[in-house]
Amino acid sequence: MTRRAFAYACIGGPLLRPDDRKISIRGTLASGPDDKPALRMSGGNAVMPSGDEPTEGVLRDKRVIGTEVEFIGHYTAPDRFRIDPIHTKAIFSWKNGRRQYITYWCEVCSIRTYTPGACWCCQQDTALDIRDNYEQ
Repeated sequence: MTRRAFAYACIGGPLLRPDDRKISIRGTLASGPDDKPALRMSGGNAVMPSGDEPTEGVLRDKRVIGTEVEFIGHYTAPDRFRIDPIHTKAIFSWKNGRRQYITYWCEVCSIRTYTPGACWCCQQDTALDIRDNYEQ
């Protein structure tokens, strides 16, 4: 073991908070207080998810509200969950026991994005396109 690895194990390792561990949570996406997104979990409790701006776009998309979803990230408080950035593909939909990717598709330009809104090319609204395999 190098000195650097030993120093990290002794000093840096214990500084990692348990809340920083990546975990996966699953539930039904709903509108919470003040129209903020909420994740209703199986035990009846609710978690308030948050993320970067593109992730927030998915969380507020009316077409996704009511869908069973899975988020990857970490708790920032007992009732708050921070979703990993959109480029890590940390938001999934569940249907018929299958994990699916939430994507958006422009019919005009054939461009796929991972957050709702206007196509960056033609400025038409993108359609929700939930897929089994995001690479297709």
